[in-house]
Amino acid sequence: MRGKRHFTDYEPVTRSRQVNLRENDQAKEDWPRRSGAEAAEDGSADGHAGAERAGATDQPPPRIVRAGGEPSWVLRRGHMLSYLGLFLFTAVLYFRPYELFPALSSFNNMAFVLAVATLVIFFPSQLALEGTLTARPREVNLLLLFCLAALLSIPLAIDPGMAWDTFSGNFIKAVLMFVVMVNAVRTERRLKVLMLLALAVSLFLSVGALEDYYSGNLAVESYRVAGRIGGLFDNPNDLALHLVTMIPIAVALLLGARGVARKLAYGVCAALMLAAITVTFSRGGFLGLVAASTVLAWKFGRRNRFVVVAVMLVAVTLFLALAPGNFPARILSIFIPSLDPVGSSGARQQLLIKSVLVALRHPLLGIGMGNFPIVSIHDQVTHNAYTQVASEMGMAALVLYVLLIVSPLKRLREIEAQTYEARRTSRFFYYLSVGLQASLVGYMVSSFFASIAYLWYVYYLVGYAVCLRRMYEAEHGFLKESSDDSAQRGAERTPEARGRAEVFTNTEVEGRLVAE
Repeated sequence: MRGKRHFTDYEPVTRSRQVNLRENDQAKEDWPRRSGAEAAEDGSADGHAGAERAGATDQPPPRIVRAGGEPSWVLRRGHMLSYLGLFLFTAVLYFRPYELFPALSSFNNMAFVLAVATLVIFFPSQLALEGTLTARPREVNLLLLFCLAALLSIPLAIDPGMAWDTFSGNFIKAVLMFVVMVNAVRTERRLKVLMLLALAVSLFLSVGALEDYYSGNLAVESYRVAGRIGGLFDNPNDLALHLVTMIPIAVALLLGARGVARKLAYGVCAALMLAAITVTFSRGGFLGLVAASTVLAWKFGRRNRFVVVAVMLVAVTLFLALAPGNFPARILSIFIPSLDPVGSSGARQQLLIKSVLVALRHPLLGIGMGNFPIVSIHDQVTHNAYTQVASEMGMAALVLYVLLIVSPLKRLREIEAQTYEARRTSRFFYYLSVGLQASLVGYMVSSFFASIAYLWYVYYLVGYAVCLRRMYEAEHGFLKESSDDSAQRGAERTPEARGRAEVFTNTEVEGRLVAE
């Protein structure tokens, strides 16, 4: 149906040169003219004003067409296959089915094959649809510059082979999948399905962690659980960081959901993830959880901030009091290293100092991606994402990395501010903009205790934020104009505004492109 939204719908923000040329020649003959009565009825209750507007709307709006005059199915459903590839790749990345099912053990290169197939589909589709290899929001530019800094660090690395292995491993896959996500995820349903996939693996990991803890299967340091799935989640600190970034998203979806069943499902998921963080005994995870929870409480409780602060203090106190085992002592070891039974707190401080010194000695391009263990203490990594980048890629790369994380926060705050008054009708954008802010803040805090700058966590979070912003701009950043005065108003706009393409989202013109 024409007015029904589908998860495969493609909503271009920029259009290709071919489409621009075809529209000018065929728009008049392809679009039926609206009658004066129809325009008057839609335009205004005042008859005279309606008649004037009817005459103004005789000119047809622009439309994406093909040579035969009918809308191209590929253009309307653009990037459907790219999105499908992204979804399957993410599912394999998260669940690693070749580890869970012995029958698939020989397919351990499944993620690589899906990544290549997705890129083979994506780039020709993107060129055909929009005439460019990718959209270029600020985050894409920052990530491309960050990638360039990584490449420049390889020739001057202590061990160029190790640097290349780090670059060509998870990092370049994360960069390419980020580009696919920014361009292919253009509808609320597509974005929500990706987030639900992340919540599904989080739920699986949370239940597994709780089962392992209460069954005594403590694989790390004899009192901490490891993730049920390898790769991203086998380390308890990495597992805790992932859950910290997912809890705000679950809370945002809970508050934005309609229906008791959905709210209950999101609430149970968030509660299980919270419990799983405690059995990881991750200090960085706890601090990230406090930071993310503070952002959520501060944003959602803006009408009574004093009560919010009081409730937060009580919640943290109860959390520490009810946490299992020696969790409170583990947290206090951040400030009192002698409370750490294995001495990891003191070792982390030494690694932090060492990584800072290496960064100061090699400020330009660092010592090469993945090369810090060569100069480290007992071949250890930095255990800090920021000093990891600074010591291995240089200070300029550190600035790019921080900007990549911080840049989405400003736009998310703008969406939050613009949808606050209408949050009952803009539930998806309002609550998710706040949730993603909390997730990014949680990541920024937790990643201070983990060497994960080249892994997937932050790139998916920033990708979610960019997709949400682009969808919001497509739906709310346009002006409905009559064709008589559109040229005059277009001439009065700034060059930046004239360069932006916008999408109408009502059922009458859903999916059609209007170029300013």
